[in-house]
Amino acid sequence: MIKVVAGILQKDDKILIARKAPGKSLEGYFEFPGGKIEAGETPEESLVRELMEEMSIKVKVNKYVGESIYDYGNIIISLKGYTAEILEGEITLTDHDMYKWVTLSEINDYKLAPADIPLVEELVKLQSKG
Repeated sequence: MIKVVAGILQKDDKILIARKAPGKSLEGYFEFPGGKIEAGETPEESLVRELMEEMSIKVKVNKYVGESIYDYGNIIISLKGYTAEILEGEITLTDHDMYKWVTLSEINDYKLAPADIPLVEELVKLQSKG
């Protein structure tokens, strides 16, 4: 099982989703950006590192949202999601070919990576609690 982390970046009432670039695993799918947790890293440390590497942004990790375990057939991943906010930098894409800021009600209009869907469900629950 591969352990990965995703950042649910929030700005105003919107969240960021990014589309995997052609030639990348899950190309064409939108996801919450992030990546693999390296040995010796906490999920939060990994998220800060991955978002700097993949998007050239410095983030503050806020709240744990939930975990999704998904079997892609050739690989099983454990995905932990955290809300985060951008502290510095302009988004520059390396693993993705586009990004969008969307509301929770709009997010299901996009083809999401299967492992990310349970995190959306958790976000909806959190939002309904206020």
